[in-house]
Amino acid sequence: MSHLNYNHLYYFWMVCKQGSVTKAADALFLTPQTVTGQIKALEDRMAGKLTKRNGRSIEPTELGQLVFKYADRMFGLSYEMLDIVNYSQRNNVQFDVGVADAISKRLVSKILMTTIPDDNSIHLRCFESTHEMLLEQLSQHKLDMILSDCPVDSSQSPGLFSKKLGESHMGFFSSGGVDKTRYPALLQEYKLLIPGSRTAMGRKVRQWFDHQGIQPNILGEFDDAALMKAFALYHPDVIFMAPLLYMNEMNQERALQLISRVDEIKEEYYVIFAERMIQHPAVKNVCDADFSNLFE
Repeated sequence: MSHLNYNHLYYFWMVCKQGSVTKAADALFLTPQTVTGQIKALEDRMAGKLTKRNGRSIEPTELGQLVFKYADRMFGLSYEMLDIVNYSQRNNVQFDVGVADAISKRLVSKILMTTIPDDNSIHLRCFESTHEMLLEQLSQHKLDMILSDCPVDSSQSPGLFSKKLGESHMGFFSSGGVDKTRYPALLQEYKLLIPGSRTAMGRKVRQWFDHQGIQPNILGEFDDAALMKAFALYHPDVIFMAPLLYMNEMNQERALQLISRVDEIKEEYYVIFAERMIQHPAVKNVCDADFSNLFE
């Protein structure tokens, strides 16, 4: 039996992961023609067609699904090996963390402090994006851990796990003189700033408005709560929604006042990681830490 060319297998695996030859070629820094040729060579070796076109996407054939299943396990193990070598042999462990843009940066910084060992032997790199984009990068082994406002569905993302770190009720705030006794009627009178509809919290807020029969007068939506707060500081005639755990940092801004707590809505905070990283010292520190004081 002739030897299997693992480069050909890797290119096929990348096409299946990316869903197209063009995207795989970009990720591999190759031309689409080169990738197509390598897959053709693998098909000759396997004596069968491995991919088929579905609209603009490429998907594996029945034989391709079998080959992909084994390739996925093989290359998953290879990435796991590299991760283990990375944090077991380097003087400064490189640790790439994805941060959902919807959550407090002050909160993130306090959580990340638990990942830093006493001798500071870590090279921490943080990347900010949406929850969905970060999950994609984590599944592609481009990140070691994610901090987000929603968990991962392990049935949809096999090999990924999440742990809840804490939660915070939400509240309505204002930087101007708002008559709090007129709540909740004032939510239909004042311009509102709310979490973006792409975020888990944004979807919860819109459902809450519907259940309360409130027709909100929305001025803006923000994925980044810090940006929303900064916007509100310069627009005293608006009301904005934020987690109550922001109260400590908001108290430093004398102009900000809490209008009302919203007990029906909570923002939750999770750490998400791949199975291969469960013994990584930084991930383990986050999972083992007690953050109850942080969320009170």
